[in-house]
Amino acid sequence: MDTNVSRSVQVSFDELIRLRFQLVKIKLPAPKSVMTTLAGGYPSSFRGRGMEFMETRHYQPGDDIRAIDWRVTARTGKTHRKLFREERERPIFLLVDYGPSMFFGTKKRFKSVVAAYAAAWFAWVAKAHGDRVGGLIFSVNKPIMLPPAGGQRSVLRFIKALVDNQPCQGGDVQTGQLDLALAQLRQVAHPGSLVYLISDFRGLDKDGETHLKRLALHHDIMAVFIYDPLERTLPSLPGNYEMTDGQQILSFNSAELCQVYQERFEQRATDFETFFKQQGAHWRALATDSVLPAALL
Repeated sequence: MDTNVSRSVQVSFDELIRLRFQLVKIKLPAPKSVMTTLAGGYPSSFRGRGMEFMETRHYQPGDDIRAIDWRVTARTGKTHRKLFREERERPIFLLVDYGPSMFFGTKKRFKSVVAAYAAAWFAWVAKAHGDRVGGLIFSVNKPIMLPPAGGQRSVLRFIKALVDNQPCQGGDVQTGQLDLALAQLRQVAHPGSLVYLISDFRGLDKDGETHLKRLALHHDIMAVFIYDPLERTLPSLPGNYEMTDGQQILSFNSAELCQVYQERFEQRATDFETFFKQQGAHWRALATDSVLPAALL
Protein backbone atom coordinates (compact mmCIF):
# COMPACT_ATOMS: atom_id res chain seq x y z
CA MET A 1 0.00 0.00 0.00
CA ASP A 2 1.21 3.53 -0.79
CA THR A 3 2.71 5.16 2.33
CA ASN A 4 0.50 8.26 2.09
CA VAL A 5 -2.61 6.13 1.65
CA SER A 6 -1.61 3.95 4.59
CA ARG A 7 -1.13 7.00 6.85
CA SER A 8 -4.57 8.30 5.92
CA VAL A 9 -6.22 5.07 7.07
CA GLN A 10 -4.00 3.96 9.97
CA VAL A 11 -1.74 5.91 12.29
CA SER A 12 1.68 4.71 13.44
CA PHE A 13 3.31 4.75 16.85
CA ASP A 14 6.21 6.87 15.55
CA GLU A 15 3.86 9.52 14.15
CA LEU A 16 2.14 9.99 17.48
CA ILE A 17 5.47 10.05 19.30
CA ARG A 18 6.71 12.86 17.07
CA LEU A 19 3.79 15.04 18.14
CA ARG A 20 5.66 15.79 21.39
CA PHE A 21 8.03 17.97 19.34
CA GLN A 22 5.11 20.02 17.98
CA LEU A 23 3.83 21.29 21.30
CA VAL A 24 3.16 24.95 21.89
CA LYS A 25 2.19 26.68 25.08
CA ILE A 26 -1.58 26.53 25.40
CA LYS A 27 -3.92 27.17 28.28
CA LEU A 28 -5.99 24.16 29.26
CA PRO A 29 -9.61 24.77 30.35
CA ALA A 30 -9.68 26.20 33.85
CA PRO A 31 -10.69 23.56 36.40
CA LYS A 32 -13.98 23.85 38.24
CA SER A 33 -12.38 22.24 41.28
CA VAL A 34 -9.58 19.78 41.81
CA MET A 35 -10.19 17.11 44.43
CA THR A 36 -7.15 14.86 44.02
CA THR A 37 -4.72 14.58 46.94
CA LEU A 38 -1.56 14.59 44.81
CA ALA A 39 0.62 17.64 44.38
CA GLY A 40 0.51 19.42 41.03
CA GLY A 41 -0.12 22.67 39.20
CA TYR A 42 -3.79 23.55 39.87
CA PRO A 43 -5.39 25.22 42.91
CA SER A 44 -7.63 22.81 44.81
CA SER A 45 -10.49 23.02 47.26
CA PHE A 46 -8.34 21.42 49.96
CA ARG A 47 -6.95 23.68 52.66
CA GLY A 48 -3.52 23.00 54.03
CA ARG A 49 0.10 23.98 53.59
CA GLY A 50 0.84 25.14 50.05
CA MET A 51 1.82 28.05 47.83
CA GLU A 52 -1.18 30.39 47.97
CA PHE A 53 -2.14 32.09 51.28
CA MET A 54 -5.90 32.10 51.93
CA GLU A 55 -6.70 33.30 55.47
CA THR A 56 -6.03 32.82 59.17
CA ARG A 57 -8.16 31.14 61.81
CA HIS A 58 -7.89 30.21 65.48
CA TYR A 59 -5.37 27.49 66.22
CA GLN A 60 -7.02 24.15 67.05
CA PRO A 61 -5.52 21.13 68.83
CA GLY A 62 -3.78 18.93 66.26
CA ASP A 63 -2.92 21.78 63.88
CA ASP A 64 0.62 21.94 62.52
CA ILE A 65 2.57 24.38 64.72
CA ARG A 66 4.61 25.37 61.66
CA ALA A 67 1.48 27.10 60.30
CA ILE A 68 1.06 29.42 63.30
CA ASP A 69 0.72 33.05 62.29
CA TRP A 70 2.89 34.69 64.96
CA ARG A 71 2.08 38.27 63.96
CA VAL A 72 -1.70 37.79 64.29
CA THR A 73 -1.15 35.77 67.46
CA ALA A 74 0.91 38.58 69.01
CA ARG A 75 -1.59 41.24 67.94
CA THR A 76 -4.73 39.47 69.20
CA GLY A 77 -3.31 37.57 72.12
CA LYS A 78 -4.87 34.36 70.79
CA THR A 79 -3.09 31.71 68.77
CA HIS A 80 -3.91 31.81 65.05
CA ARG A 81 -2.71 29.66 62.17
CA LYS A 82 -2.36 30.33 58.46
CA LEU A 83 -4.42 28.53 55.86
CA PHE A 84 -3.14 27.95 52.36
CA ARG A 85 -4.70 26.77 49.14
CA GLU A 86 -2.68 23.81 48.03
CA GLU A 87 -1.80 23.24 44.44
CA ARG A 88 -2.99 19.90 43.04
CA GLU A 89 -2.52 18.10 39.75
CA ARG A 90 -5.54 17.31 37.61
CA PRO A 91 -6.31 13.89 36.10
CA ILE A 92 -6.90 13.96 32.34
CA PHE A 93 -9.21 11.43 30.71
CA LEU A 94 -9.20 11.07 26.93
CA LEU A 95 -12.26 9.22 25.67
CA VAL A 96 -11.59 8.20 22.05
CA ASP A 97 -14.26 6.91 19.69
CA TYR A 98 -13.00 4.08 17.46
CA GLY A 99 -16.49 2.97 16.46
CA PRO A 100 -17.35 1.83 12.89
CA SER A 101 -18.48 5.30 11.76
CA MET A 102 -15.00 6.63 12.52
CA PHE A 103 -13.46 4.29 9.92
CA PHE A 104 -14.34 6.72 7.15
CA GLY A 105 -12.67 9.57 5.30
CA THR A 106 -12.53 11.19 1.87
CA LYS A 107 -10.17 14.11 2.50
CA LYS A 108 -6.63 13.45 3.68
CA ARG A 109 -7.37 11.12 6.63
CA PHE A 110 -9.94 8.85 8.16
CA LYS A 111 -11.85 10.21 11.13
CA SER A 112 -10.25 7.58 13.37
CA VAL A 113 -6.79 8.83 12.39
CA VAL A 114 -7.74 12.42 13.26
CA ALA A 115 -9.11 11.21 16.59
CA ALA A 116 -5.82 9.43 17.34
CA TYR A 117 -3.78 12.50 16.43
CA ALA A 118 -5.93 14.77 18.59
CA ALA A 119 -5.90 12.39 21.56
CA ALA A 120 -2.12 11.88 21.41
CA TRP A 121 -1.45 15.59 21.09
CA PHE A 122 -3.70 16.44 24.05
CA ALA A 123 -1.94 13.71 26.04
CA TRP A 124 1.47 15.27 25.33
CA VAL A 125 0.12 18.71 26.29
CA ALA A 126 -1.24 17.32 29.56
CA LYS A 127 2.10 15.70 30.32
CA ALA A 128 3.85 19.05 29.67
CA HIS A 129 1.50 20.63 32.23
CA GLY A 130 2.43 17.98 34.79
CA ASP A 131 -0.99 16.29 34.70
CA ARG A 132 -1.72 12.60 34.94
CA VAL A 133 -2.97 11.05 31.70
CA GLY A 134 -5.55 8.28 31.35
CA GLY A 135 -7.85 7.14 28.60
CA LEU A 136 -10.86 5.16 27.52
CA ILE A 137 -10.79 3.80 23.98
CA PHE A 138 -13.95 2.12 22.71
CA SER A 139 -14.60 0.29 19.45
CA VAL A 140 -16.33 -2.85 18.19
CA ASN A 141 -14.19 -4.70 20.70
CA LYS A 142 -14.33 -4.26 24.47
CA PRO A 143 -13.39 -0.77 25.77
CA ILE A 144 -9.77 -0.22 26.78
CA MET A 145 -9.49 1.60 30.12
CA LEU A 146 -6.21 3.17 31.17
CA PRO A 147 -6.25 4.78 34.65
CA PRO A 148 -4.54 8.19 34.88
CA ALA A 149 -0.83 8.04 35.65
CA GLY A 150 1.98 10.57 35.58
CA GLY A 151 5.09 10.92 33.48
CA GLN A 152 6.06 10.10 29.94
CA ARG A 153 5.42 6.40 30.44
CA SER A 154 1.69 7.04 30.85
CA VAL A 155 1.55 8.91 27.53
CA LEU A 156 3.47 6.15 25.75
CA ARG A 157 1.13 3.57 27.22
CA PHE A 158 -1.87 5.54 25.96
CA ILE A 159 -0.39 6.02 22.49
CA LYS A 160 0.35 2.29 22.21
CA ALA A 161 -3.28 1.58 23.02
CA LEU A 162 -4.38 4.06 20.34
CA VAL A 163 -2.25 2.31 17.73
CA ASP A 164 -3.01 -1.27 18.77
CA ASN A 165 -6.80 -0.80 18.84
CA GLN A 166 -7.41 1.15 15.64
CA PRO A 167 -10.65 0.29 13.84
CA CYS A 168 -10.53 -1.80 10.71
CA GLN A 169 -12.84 -2.58 7.86
CA GLY A 170 -15.31 -5.36 8.47
CA GLY A 171 -16.00 -4.74 12.16
CA ASP A 172 -19.51 -5.46 13.35
CA VAL A 173 -21.64 -2.39 13.92
CA GLN A 174 -22.77 -2.17 17.52
CA THR A 175 -25.04 0.38 19.12
CA GLY A 176 -24.86 1.88 22.58
CA GLN A 177 -21.07 1.83 22.78
CA LEU A 178 -20.76 5.54 23.54
CA ASP A 179 -23.42 5.22 26.25
CA LEU A 180 -21.52 2.35 27.86
CA ALA A 181 -18.22 4.22 27.65
CA LEU A 182 -19.70 7.32 29.27
CA ALA A 183 -21.28 5.21 32.02
CA GLN A 184 -17.92 3.55 32.67
CA LEU A 185 -16.17 6.91 32.69
CA ARG A 186 -18.57 8.20 35.33
CA GLN A 187 -17.52 5.33 37.59
CA VAL A 188 -13.77 5.85 37.32
CA ALA A 189 -13.24 9.60 36.78
CA HIS A 190 -12.45 11.52 39.94
CA PRO A 191 -14.33 14.81 40.46
CA GLY A 192 -12.40 17.73 39.02
CA SER A 193 -10.94 15.76 36.11
CA LEU A 194 -10.60 17.22 32.63
CA VAL A 195 -12.38 14.93 30.16
CA TYR A 196 -11.78 15.04 26.41
CA LEU A 197 -14.52 13.45 24.30
CA ILE A 198 -13.18 12.81 20.80
CA SER A 199 -15.86 11.43 18.50
CA ASP A 200 -18.27 12.03 15.63
CA PHE A 201 -21.00 11.49 18.27
CA ARG A 202 -23.09 9.33 15.95
CA GLY A 203 -23.65 6.96 18.84
CA LEU A 204 -24.88 9.64 21.24
CA ASP A 205 -28.51 9.13 22.28
CA LYS A 206 -30.70 10.14 25.21
CA ASP A 207 -28.97 7.77 27.63
CA GLY A 208 -25.60 9.15 26.57
CA GLU A 209 -26.83 12.71 27.06
CA THR A 210 -27.93 11.82 30.58
CA HIS A 211 -24.47 10.46 31.39
CA LEU A 212 -22.87 13.60 29.95
CA LYS A 213 -25.07 15.90 32.00
CA ARG A 214 -23.99 14.12 35.16
CA LEU A 215 -20.34 14.11 34.11
CA ALA A 216 -20.50 17.85 33.48
CA LEU A 217 -21.60 18.49 37.07
CA HIS A 218 -18.23 17.45 38.49
CA HIS A 219 -15.80 17.51 35.55
CA ASP A 220 -14.49 19.89 32.93
CA ILE A 221 -15.37 18.63 29.46
CA MET A 222 -13.85 19.33 26.06
CA ALA A 223 -15.91 17.89 23.18
CA VAL A 224 -13.98 17.42 19.92
CA PHE A 225 -16.38 16.77 17.05
CA ILE A 226 -14.71 14.86 14.19
CA TYR A 227 -16.27 15.00 10.72
CA ASP A 228 -15.37 14.50 7.08
CA PRO A 229 -16.01 17.34 4.56
CA LEU A 230 -18.16 14.98 2.46
CA GLU A 231 -20.44 14.51 5.46
CA ARG A 232 -21.04 18.24 5.51
CA THR A 233 -21.30 18.96 1.78
CA LEU A 234 -21.88 16.43 -0.97
CA PRO A 235 -20.34 16.96 -4.44
CA SER A 236 -22.01 19.78 -6.37
CA LEU A 237 -21.53 18.18 -9.79
CA PRO A 238 -24.47 16.07 -11.02
CA GLY A 239 -23.91 12.35 -10.90
CA ASN A 240 -24.61 9.11 -9.10
CA TYR A 241 -22.44 8.94 -5.99
CA GLU A 242 -22.53 5.94 -3.73
CA MET A 243 -21.46 5.79 -0.10
CA THR A 244 -21.68 3.07 2.51
CA ASP A 245 -22.34 3.39 6.24
CA GLY A 246 -21.15 -0.16 6.85
CA GLN A 247 -24.61 -1.65 6.56
CA GLN A 248 -26.14 -0.34 3.35
CA ILE A 249 -25.22 1.52 0.18
CA LEU A 250 -26.47 5.11 0.08
CA SER A 251 -26.95 6.74 -3.32
CA PHE A 252 -27.18 10.50 -3.86
CA ASN A 253 -28.30 11.17 -7.38
CA SER A 254 -30.56 14.20 -6.99
CA ALA A 255 -30.02 17.80 -5.94
CA GLU A 256 -32.99 17.64 -3.56
CA LEU A 257 -31.60 14.62 -1.75
CA CYS A 258 -28.20 16.24 -1.42
CA GLN A 259 -29.77 19.37 0.03
CA VAL A 260 -31.71 17.36 2.61
CA TYR A 261 -28.54 15.47 3.55
CA GLN A 262 -26.57 18.68 4.04
CA GLU A 263 -29.32 20.30 6.12
CA ARG A 264 -29.52 17.25 8.37
CA PHE A 265 -25.79 17.30 8.99
CA GLU A 266 -25.78 21.02 9.84
CA GLN A 267 -28.75 20.59 12.18
CA ARG A 268 -27.11 17.62 13.87
CA ALA A 269 -23.82 19.46 14.35
CA THR A 270 -25.64 22.52 15.71
CA ASP A 271 -27.68 20.39 18.12
CA PHE A 272 -24.52 18.74 19.44
CA GLU A 273 -22.74 22.05 19.92
CA THR A 274 -25.77 23.58 21.67
CA PHE A 275 -26.13 20.59 23.97
CA PHE A 276 -22.48 20.56 25.04
CA LYS A 277 -22.34 24.31 25.61
CA GLN A 278 -25.49 24.11 27.72
CA GLN A 279 -23.58 21.73 29.98
CA GLY A 280 -20.73 24.23 30.27
CA ALA A 281 -18.47 22.11 28.06
CA HIS A 282 -15.91 23.43 25.58
CA TRP A 283 -16.58 22.63 21.92
CA ARG A 284 -14.32 22.17 18.94
CA ALA A 285 -15.10 20.89 15.43
CA LEU A 286 -12.30 19.15 13.56
CA ALA A 287 -12.43 18.11 9.90
CA THR A 288 -10.42 15.24 8.47
CA ASP A 289 -8.55 17.67 6.20
CA SER A 290 -7.64 20.06 9.03
CA VAL A 291 -4.03 21.10 9.47
CA LEU A 292 -2.81 19.25 12.54
CA PRO A 293 -1.92 20.06 15.23
CA ALA A 294 -2.55 23.75 14.42
CA ALA A 295 -6.32 23.15 14.29
CA LEU A 296 -6.24 21.93 17.90
CA LEU A 297 -5.05 25.25 19.34
